[in-house]
Amino acid sequence: MKRTLIAALLAALLAPALSGCVAAVATGATAGALAVIDRRSFGTQTDDEGIEWKILGNLMNKYGDKVHVNQTSYNRKVLLTGEVPDEQTKGEIERLVRGIAGVQDVWNELQVGPARSFQDRSNDAFITSKVKGRFVDGGKFRANLVKVVTEAGTVHLLGLVTRAEADAAIEIARTTSGVKKVVNLMEVIPPEKAKSLDVPPPGSGGTQQPAPVQN
Repeated sequence: MKRTLIAALLAALLAPALSGCVAAVATGATAGALAVIDRRSFGTQTDDEGIEWKILGNLMNKYGDKVHVNQTSYNRKVLLTGEVPDEQTKGEIERLVRGIAGVQDVWNELQVGPARSFQDRSNDAFITSKVKGRFVDGGKFRANLVKVVTEAGTVHLLGLVTRAEADAAIEIARTTSGVKKVVNLMEVIPPEKAKSLDVPPPGSGGTQQPAPVQN
């Protein structure tokens, strides 16, 4: 538990200061390792990253620092969170994103209002870290199978999961301190499909592992 809290605090302190601008896509050395045990194909993961960069570029060109938009693509479906000045801009951004090649659907969770403060975003980053840490501590599913996006205390969950995994993730998120609401955007798949998509984690010697949670 102490390890989880320390990790959460570090993540919150390192949250990017992106006040009033379109949030950049974060990448790191761990991305390759996580890709190995992601249920999306490598091609889909590559498409998702490309979609996020295209949205970033298009919005920067069109709006500059007039909007604060976080774009998250998962399995070619895009979640938009953040703040925009008016309903017209909110609709324009959704249409722009839907027009990008490869995008299959859009969840438009943009809020009309002023850009939130750095402190607000740090709080959201801290909540995300706490939820992810509790996924690890709970041990009911591989924590990286569920993507967590927090905006204004609302936690959005994305992933390719079984019903049991989805229920566990929702319960953990719902009972995490600071979470005001949970929005379930996870795609539920049968346990048999989950097992076929799972690959052995690095260092397992190539032995296929069963899906962590099954009905």
